Parts: sequence; structure tokens; C-alpha cells
Amino acid sequence: MTGEPALVRRLGTSDAVVIGLGSMIGAGVFSVFAPAAAAAGGGLLIGLVIAAVVAYCNATASAQLAPQYPTSGGTYVYGRERLGAWPGFLAGWGFVIGKTASCAAMALTFAAYAVPPSWQRPVAVVAVLALAAVNYRGVTRTARLTRVVVAVVLLALTVVVATGLVGGHPDPGLLVGGSGPAGTYGVLQSAGLLFFAFAGYARIATMGEEVRDPGQTIPRAIVLALGVAVAIYAVVAVTALLILGPDRLAGSSAPLVDVVAGAGAGWAGPIVAVGGAAAALGALLALIAGIGRTTLAMAREGDLPRWLAAVHPKFRVPHRAEVVVAVVVSVLVLTIDLRGAIGFSSFGVLLYYLVANTAAFTQAPSHRRFPRWLQVLGALGCLLLVATLPWQAVAVGTGVFVLGVAYRGLRLITARRRATTE
Repeated sequence: MTGEPALVRRLGTSDAVVIGLGSMIGAGVFSVFAPAAAAAGGGLLIGLVIAAVVAYCNATASAQLAPQYPTSGGTYVYGRERLGAWPGFLAGWGFVIGKTASCAAMALTFAAYAVPPSWQRPVAVVAVLALAAVNYRGVTRTARLTRVVVAVVLLALTVVVATGLVGGHPDPGLLVGGSGPAGTYGVLQSAGLLFFAFAGYARIATMGEEVRDPGQTIPRAIVLALGVAVAIYAVVAVTALLILGPDRLAGSSAPLVDVVAGAGAGWAGPIVAVGGAAAALGALLALIAGIGRTTLAMAREGDLPRWLAAVHPKFRVPHRAEVVVAVVVSVLVLTIDLRGAIGFSSFGVLLYYLVANTAAFTQAPSHRRFPRWLQVLGALGCLLLVATLPWQAVAVGTGVFVLGVAYRGLRLITARRRATTE
């Protein structure tokens, strides 16, 4: 590939942190607490802690692998280098399919906040195509727009927390109880669903070829972004439970709007709606960028069609990969259900991080930045959360992984036969 256009290192630490935050405090914070409360009842906060611990373990794996392999592709590359071609492929496939489903979920969430039901799917498609066009024009434009989006989201969340705690008559007794499924299983299922919201730190690692001084920038940005996101989720979750309680939260289609309504702050409803729409757009913008880079890495190795490995000579982005991602997401937006997309996304991404933890476990002491036991805990956490996801998500996810394995197997057989005949 010598002489062909390449990606350029343009992003600093603050850019990387903002892109990670744009992914993690996206639409999840406006939507994920309701299904999590339905699963865990008053155990929602325990589920949040479990999800945060698993996310931290996974983040440490990415943070110490990325400096050793500062290239596009994230765990797809780490898996190939540390474990072999097949584990790398499974990680890349899990990321691409899981995050493609996340894109559809984010687009649908944006439309739900922005327009009436009859317009939602067409408007969601328009959002996907518009943000793909932004990414197409270059990664620095992605970072600039993400800064604006994160600022709007933080303003909306500040309004939710302030109005809820000041005017909403918070009741500490509502932090526990509820009629959701009791026991460990319900709490673990809520953790698996909440993990969907935390998985955005991988976006920083997948953009390793576009970050300046990746050995320092990527680990610092991953830990900073995750720490800020966990704190934000904790504050918002406690506020929602104090005002609505587990049962009302579980039954809400727009929990944060209901929080400000319960506080008698009807004026804040439009602000929260704008924040929810902006959050979904920010997450969608970062997701398209991350999937495009992993697709680029897989195409370079032939694990996806090689023509997807092209980099635009002017804008220095994987333009063909991003166009294909936009088309596939648009099709999903017109055909799938929001909650199903969340569960399916969690399935693919948890398996992606299982490979990340396993790869990080094999690193030599000279490359280690965190204790090895964190990777053991992270891998076990991924397996546990996958096992407790809704069975429909597990069944569909398993089927799609089987298709991916079949595709790669056929490609290898075809290449071997071609080499023999030549």
C-alpha cells in the first residue's frame, strides 16, 4: 500500500476525550435506564456499578494495547497480533455488527426526540446520511462537531439533575424496592444493558492512526473519558430514582423528561428533548467514525472486501467504508426495533472486549500499565453479562457470528484453491 493516501495524526488528548464522551454520554443516558430498571427494579444502581467495573477492566485492556499497536482497528488488530487471525476476526466482526446496530439505535432515538412517530424512521435515515457526510469530510470536523454536541448534552443533563433535586421532592426511599424481577439475574441483566451505554471508549482506540503521540494520548483519554461518563451516569441514575422510583422509571418511554415534569418544571421539557436529540447525534457521529476505521483495518487484511480499505486522497478518511456503513445503518433503521438493537449491540461488543482482555493478558511486562488480574476480571465479566442478556439478542447475535465465520472460512478456502491452481 506504499504511496497510497494514509490517515493523518491530527487529534490531541482533549479531542480524543471528547470523542469518547460523545459516544458514552450519548442517547444511552436518555433511554437505557428504563429497560435496566425493568430488569433490576431497585437493584438498578448495583447493575450500574457492575457495568462500570466491567467497563473499567475493559478500558484498561484497550488503554495498554493501543500504545503498543497505534493503528486503526482497535481490538481487531490487537487480537490478530496477540492471539491470531481468527480471534482478531471475531473481535472485528463483533465490533462492526454490534456498533452498526448501535448506530441504528442512536438514529432512532434522535428521531424519537425530534419528530412525531410517523416521521421518525425517514428522519433517522436523513440523520445517518448527514453525519456520514460530516465524517467523510475529515476527522477534525468530527471532533469539532462532537464538542458542540457534548456541551449541549451536559447542559440538558444539568437541567435534569438541578430541577429534579431542587423542585422534585426527592425521596431516598425510592432508591430501593420496585416490582422488577428480584435476585441476581435481574441485576446482571440490567448491567448487561447498561454496558451498552459505557462502550464508547473503544472509539478512541479504533482511531489510533489519527491520534498524536498515541502512547500517551490514548491511555490517558480512555481513562479520563470513562471516569467522567461513569460519574455522569451515576448522578443521573440517582436523580431519576429519587424522583420517579424504580417502577415509574421502568415504565417510562422518556425518563428524563418525566423527571423534570415530576419536578413541576414543564419549561425544561424542550431542553431535555433537545439534549436527547443532540446526545443521539453525537453518539451516532462517533460510532460511524469508529466502525469505518475497524472496517478499514479488516479490509486491509482481506477479512472484508479489500476495496473498503481505500483512504480518500484529500480528506484522509476511509470513505468507502463509511459510505457502506451509512447505507447498512439506513436499512436497519427502516427495519429494526430500538430495544432489540440495544441488546444485540451489547452482545457483539461484549465479545469484542472478551478478545481485548485476553489479548492484553498476554502482553509482556514492558507493555503493561495495569495489573493482569484486571484482564481476568474483565473477561469473566464479559462472559457473565453476555449470558444474562435477553435470549433473543443472544440468539440473533450467535447467528450473525456464525455467518461471519462462514464468510471468512469460504474466503480462505477460495484463496487457497486459487493459490493451488496458480
